[in-house]
Formats: sequence, C-alpha cells, structure tokens
Amino acid sequence: MEILGVLGPWQLVIILPILAFLLPAIALVDIIRSEFNGNDKIIFTLIVLFLPVLGAILYFIIGPSRKIQKW
Repeated sequence: MEILGVLGPWQLVIILPILAFLLPAIALVDIIRSEFNGNDKIIFTLIVLFLPVLGAILYFIIGPSRKIQKW
C-alpha cells in the first residue's frame, strides 16, 4: 500500500518521528538566536515546547514577521 503515490507505511514510520523531532528543534534554535519585541520569544518558546509540531509550524508562519529586523 502506498500513500501519496510514493511513500509506503514503513517510510512514514521512519520519516514522521524524524520530522516530529527536527521541526521543533529547528524552531527552538531559530527562536533562541533571534530577537523579538516584548515577550514574543518566551511565548514562541512555550508554544513550541508544549505543542511541538503545531507550534513549530505556527512559528515558521507567524514568527518571521515578529522578529526585530537588524539592518
């Protein structure tokens, strides 16, 4: 049985846990290295820690617009 035309169940068993760990890890590293207005850094960190995959996706969508831009 193939899902999405390419990936089978064993590939998903391997890929999904890796993504579930990597997305939040990359998001947390980016949050730590960036500067934000107010308490945004703490808020994003808590969201990613308590809702890892969803929080990371939300951070990658909303986070860049909340960063302090250095010129």
